[in-house]
Amino acid sequence: MPQIPEKIHELTVGQLSARSGAAVSALHFYESKGLITSRRTSGNQRRYGRDTLRRVAFIRAAQRVGIPLATIREALAQLPEERTPTQEDWTRLSQTWRSELDERIKQLNRLRDHLTDCIGCGCLSLETCVLSNPDDVFGERLTGSRLLAERRDRAAS
Repeated sequence: MPQIPEKIHELTVGQLSARSGAAVSALHFYESKGLITSRRTSGNQRRYGRDTLRRVAFIRAAQRVGIPLATIREALAQLPEERTPTQEDWTRLSQTWRSELDERIKQLNRLRDHLTDCIGCGCLSLETCVLSNPDDVFGERLTGSRLLAERRDRAAS
């Protein structure tokens, strides 16, 4: 990983990419989504503050555990003066995200456990399939083809 001299307070997009491990296109995408910011030089080149390295590390760590970018953006926006996240911020946010991740893990385990049944069956029945209709939530409201009609009506709206 290339070292950036301490006297340099701003990074080019290439330097930020090399130091963070994020592709230049990902950095541009993060910026377009309001996750990071840059200033433009007189030649219209992006310059990022050194603290952006920590923001990018925060974003990438959150993404690796499955946190959606919209949720990450909301978390970063709640920081005072949009400062760089600290260890305390990560601890607080990760505790908040834990229940959401636990629920996703539960759903994935259920899907994994029933995937073989589905492939063997091949029906994808909306009435009984644990993949299309987990916990028979549709059965509590509707049965049969009315469910398909409801989906078509919503899609047409």
